[in-house]
Amino acid sequence: MAKEMFETIYKEIFPFWEEISEDDKEYICQNSSAVTYRKGTTVHDASDCSGVILVKNGCLRLYMMSEDGKDITLCRLHEGDLCVLSASCVFRTITFDVFVDAEEDSVCFNISGPAFASIADRNDHIKIYTLETALSRFSDVMWVMQQILFMSLDKRLAIFLLDEIARTGSDTVSLTHEQIAKYMGSAREVVSRMLKYFSNEKLVEVSRKGVKVIDKKRLRQLIQ
Repeated sequence: MAKEMFETIYKEIFPFWEEISEDDKEYICQNSSAVTYRKGTTVHDASDCSGVILVKNGCLRLYMMSEDGKDITLCRLHEGDLCVLSASCVFRTITFDVFVDAEEDSVCFNISGPAFASIADRNDHIKIYTLETALSRFSDVMWVMQQILFMSLDKRLAIFLLDEIARTGSDTVSLTHEQIAKYMGSAREVVSRMLKYFSNEKLVEVSRKGVKVIDKKRLRQLIQ
């Protein structure tokens, strides 16, 4: 029953699936669970080991938190994305605390960290895939840090807006100013001021529905 539930998805997502034995496939499926997280739910924090998380649908936010409670968004995970940073109790090379929240109602497949690690230890295909996934997330983290440390806010906001409309296929970013600020690691007031400036410059239109990009060309010029 477990294999029937998970294998169809795993076959589509995991490039190593056809390279491992039937016993290993069965073991991974037997140690998987389907979990629904409501919007705002904490999916993973530093006090637990949530294992490897695959997003079936929805959106998760990965972030780091300072001692005084400030957080920086590292990346967001959408349908088909895998999170191995939530299995730091097993993958000892992950030495920093990562938190994961559900940004919207999300259905995830959680694979036991120890089970996934035991299969990876004897299968190079899984080990390589896990390493590549972790490196990809690390690249996301470095891109975030580069923006925060070295880019002006107007460039960072332009990048965020262009990335968001490219991801969703819509010219309107349906997020609040506070949400945008949270994703960018900034303050709501600062983002609101910059959006007002963008609006005055006819780059965007700001309304209760969100932020509509009306001049992509000039936004791209800001980034250059």
